[in-house]
Amino acid sequence: MAFELPDLPYAHDALASKGMSKETLEYHHDIHHKAYVDNGNKAIAGTEWENKSVEEIIKGTYNSGAVAQNGIFNNASQYWNHNQFWEMMSPNGGGAMPSELENALKDSFGSVDKFKEEFSVAGAGQFGSGWAWLVKDTDGGLKVTKTENGVNPLCFDQTALLGCDVWEHSYYIDFRNKRPAYLTNFLDNLVNWENVASRM
Repeated sequence: MAFELPDLPYAHDALASKGMSKETLEYHHDIHHKAYVDNGNKAIAGTEWENKSVEEIIKGTYNSGAVAQNGIFNNASQYWNHNQFWEMMSPNGGGAMPSELENALKDSFGSVDKFKEEFSVAGAGQFGSGWAWLVKDTDGGLKVTKTENGVNPLCFDQTALLGCDVWEHSYYIDFRNKRPAYLTNFLDNLVNWENVASRM
């Protein structure tokens, strides 16, 4: 299966009033995400993965140990991560969340604010590049995790409900080195909570 760059589900400038500039989306989607598409397609060409789904590729090449497989994994996983990331944000993001999600967060974390605190701490504490996640774990419970580089919940048979990219290219244009401020803005103003709830 060839990777294809999806269109953003909103205009490049649609999140600007929410703290994510048109310039950031032009660099992040049009250049960085496209690079994962192009490099991923080159990496899988002529291999056993060429006609597999991206999910099969990620699970099949994670921790394989082979250098070629690692290159395939890195591009496939980052391709998948970004496909989810764009959908997890909205020009109408932030604000109230569906009651079923709110109740699930309260059950798992004690309160929505406690969830946001744990998520922000995970993202800010990820050394170097990576992601912060809210996942539905294999036991059905919700938990906050963080992963390095392009590793994602698929690698652990978890369901990704919410992911935030904490690679510097995600926030440096708008927030410079203030990753915690970027994470707070993401949770308060950008997250499409309806999308998150739909993944449960």
